Amino acid sequence: MKVLLKVEELMMFVLGIFMFGLLGYQWWWFLALILVPDIGMLGYLFNIKIGAFTYNLFHHKGLAILLYFTGMYFSLPIIQLAGIILFSHASLDRIFGYGLKYDKGFKYTHLGEIGNKNG
Repeated sequence: MKVLLKVEELMMFVLGIFMFGLLGYQWWWFLALILVPDIGMLGYLFNIKIGAFTYNLFHHKGLAILLYFTGMYFSLPIIQLAGIILFSHASLDRIFGYGLKYDKGFKYTHLGEIGNKNG
């Protein structure tokens, strides 16, 4: 099952790359922005609860899709770009086992415990 989930996330990452290509931005923008959603980890500087909230906010695919469609509706390619980057980044993270965080610590995710071979 774990491999199947990773393949699914890989396909979503490929979808993100495809959608980025449709926007017409230069490709270096994708590479430059792909790690920006990790700014959500800064919440952990305050405490675990805030960290989990900000991390999850910046890694939520529902928010990414909402941003993309909002940008499409209002003809704002920069908002579409933000949605695509957020979506692609979240998929890439999940390929490597970094899921949405529980507020009991960074390593506790909806995909299991980071670093736990069984999780």
